[in-house]
Amino acid sequence: MPVDVVAVNGVTFRYNALEILSDISFHVAKGDYIGLVGPNGSGKTTLIKAILGLIQPTGGDIRLFDTHLSQFGGWRRIGYLPQKLDSLNPFFPATVKEVVALGLLAKKRFVKRIDRNDDLAIDRALELMDIRDIKETLIGQLSGGQQQRVLLARALVHEPELLILDEPTTALDPETRERFFTVLHDLNREKKVSLILITHDIGSVGKYASKLLYLDKKVIFYGTFSDFCISPDMMNYFGEFSQHLICHRHDDMRLP
Repeated sequence: MPVDVVAVNGVTFRYNALEILSDISFHVAKGDYIGLVGPNGSGKTTLIKAILGLIQPTGGDIRLFDTHLSQFGGWRRIGYLPQKLDSLNPFFPATVKEVVALGLLAKKRFVKRIDRNDDLAIDRALELMDIRDIKETLIGQLSGGQQQRVLLARALVHEPELLILDEPTTALDPETRERFFTVLHDLNREKKVSLILITHDIGSVGKYASKLLYLDKKVIFYGTFSDFCISPDMMNYFGEFSQHLICHRHDDMRLP
């Protein structure tokens, strides 16, 4: 029987008296591509922080690769890009290549040095994000969009089995954004990398993801976009017109 990559069961989270997450349950199978959406303040980033063990849920159970979160030690199997660039010091005297290499060094158990295979992996990640030509440039000399691509390459360089991205395309130009989504699509389809993509853009996520998790402190909907498209509950929640815009299952039927 296949093992879930992520299993969230009855998770709640309270901050003082305020309930941020309420009885959240969903499972992510290998190869799933989840679009996690919801309004501001819906608990999307809080949920991801709980999955990554960065905060302790008030109640419920989380398992990664069939291991309880409290016992999980396989973090090298997971890639994560946070929402903001706050963790990046623009004055840190490191090149693009050195920043991307941190994604490999953090996963090494013993000797923390870059070898020939690591160099090849770094070059592949840089190529994916179309930044190989600036790999010797200091990170502080780059624009915000370029820095975001560097951090995306760092998240991808060790070829994780689960990749979690929190608003990853905010600082990217439209051309780079489409290239990035193509990269994610290839990783998901060809290498079966499981993806959780947090985005505020509910109107376009259906073009890329295979499942929708709509969160508003509780799970409003979780399932395929085809199921979303025919759900009477979702039609009542969003309205029929918005429901079909979100699902993107009728794009080829629209008049030019």
